[in-house]
Amino acid sequence: MVRIHDALDTARSAYSNTSGATQQDETINQHAFDQQLDEMQPELGEQAGASPSHSIASDEVADVVSQQPDLKLIVISNRLAPFDPNKPQTGGLAAALEPVVERSGAVWVGSSEKCGDGTDEPLPLEPTGTGYVSRLDLPAADHPGYYRGFSNSTLWPALHSLPDRMSVSQDDYDSYQRTNGFIARAVFDVRDRDVFWVHDYHLFPLGAQLNELGIDRPTGFFLHTPWPAPAMVERVPNHRELMKSTLNYDLLGFQTNRDLNNYSAYLRAHFGLETNDGVVTTERGETRLKKFPIGIDPKQFADYLAADLSPAEQEKVSSLLQNFEGSKFAIGVDRLDYTKGIDKRVEGFNQLLRTEPHSISLLQIAPSSRADVEQYQKYKEDVESAINRVNAEHGTDKWSPIHYKNDSFSQAALARLYRAAHVGVVTPLRDGMNLAAKEYVAAQDPKDPGVLVLSKFAGAAEDFNENEALLVDPNHPEEIAAAISRAIHMPLEERVTRWRSMMDKIESYTIHDWAADYVSELDKSRVTVPADQFHHLGLGWTNEAHMPLYQNYATALTASNEVDPGDAALKEAAYADVKSSFEALAASLMHTQDRLWVLPAPDSLA
Repeated sequence: MVRIHDALDTARSAYSNTSGATQQDETINQHAFDQQLDEMQPELGEQAGASPSHSIASDEVADVVSQQPDLKLIVISNRLAPFDPNKPQTGGLAAALEPVVERSGAVWVGSSEKCGDGTDEPLPLEPTGTGYVSRLDLPAADHPGYYRGFSNSTLWPALHSLPDRMSVSQDDYDSYQRTNGFIARAVFDVRDRDVFWVHDYHLFPLGAQLNELGIDRPTGFFLHTPWPAPAMVERVPNHRELMKSTLNYDLLGFQTNRDLNNYSAYLRAHFGLETNDGVVTTERGETRLKKFPIGIDPKQFADYLAADLSPAEQEKVSSLLQNFEGSKFAIGVDRLDYTKGIDKRVEGFNQLLRTEPHSISLLQIAPSSRADVEQYQKYKEDVESAINRVNAEHGTDKWSPIHYKNDSFSQAALARLYRAAHVGVVTPLRDGMNLAAKEYVAAQDPKDPGVLVLSKFAGAAEDFNENEALLVDPNHPEEIAAAISRAIHMPLEERVTRWRSMMDKIESYTIHDWAADYVSELDKSRVTVPADQFHHLGLGWTNEAHMPLYQNYATALTASNEVDPGDAALKEAAYADVKSSFEALAASLMHTQDRLWVLPAPDSLA
């Protein structure tokens, strides 16, 4: 790998000579261009008949390829996984990334959930599987504004299109920026890693802050939440500054096409930037936008079903299931968060019981989330009051319609509860993906599966269509009630058909596929040929996305060399093709400053 400042300056200088306005400049420009072609010709001419791209795949190139080390990945997020199968997961992000780190050898940096004095210290590394976890004590002075304030009282409701839940404060925004700066300085200790993968809304500006520190490795960002329409983003303080900072990432990943399109619409509305083939070009360079829908590990979930529970948790699960012996029950598993629509779900259940008394019970598992935030405390009170009203109206001495557990369960325990439930109810008002929907499906008995009732505003609804899940508008309790009723009475054959189709999708794109796809795409941000291999361009071509541009240039050059020198008209036309293809290639190369250069395997040049 080499830095390309000098090479880029050389290429920019040479290329700029092709655009002079005067006749004298034009003569000089053509001479410079011809000289570049002359330098190019020996390498291409030595392998007549070979494809243009293979013409430069020398033994020396192959040697460099074989010496490339395995990709070294840095994962950065606010929340870390517990890295303990007997402890409950704390959200979709933790559930998604834990296996990635343990199996890939990555370093995962995140909050220790303790606060410090903000002093910059060496990055602590603790082994976990083949990877490492680094727990940072974030600055105490800024933590309230960073976490409870801007992240969760401003960004979180905005991203979920709930403006009435938003609160704004410039002080919170300043704390948010300073905390991102603290994390960037901590990560500087591992700046020699190959690529950086940043996660979620707590860290929107981190890529820009890493760049400011001189970390020029490819940097990607993945958003686990939804991305709202431009009008909602406009309600966020300093939204233009924040959005501009996201363009410092080389790759932006979203859960759904809807999220990606909303992000692109903001860029178009506020910056006049167009997205072409998933690429946004700015003065910094290129930012690629792509959908990466998170999956789960269905094999691991099957292992959870077979795993032994601790005696205490076995008793906890058995005691719950005894409540539903001989009857049907639905299950909802959510953090106690106002975006999850639990209150609307309870009301839908209430409406169902009025028309079909005693038809089904609901097990609602809802561990507390952000319990120190006033809005969450109030939401907890509202949900519990609604549950109490339903139980008072429809319950008897021997039967309670809703069993509510404000508690966490391990994945192994949840797998057993999912398996026993006749209906899985996943009805968030908005959600990035919602892995609980996929976990419910994965836990089912293939011969007698349950039915998934799913919010059309969850990311999972882009994966599961109306012929698979029962899709509902979570804002309308009557739709939830009707879907649960339909699920209760659905024939076995239809249940199996719906389940099989969803399970096929889950098995075909797992959490490991998601991670591999993202990292592979991010790795394309590394330039694929060292600058010193191609003096004729000064910097070579960039990444796999640009390979066709180089091939176009090489093909045009080869064709030009085959033209009879005596045919002036044909030679001039061929020269024009070469020049235009070179200009197209060089224009994209102008955006590779501060990128690292690595070499592809020869086969990838075919």
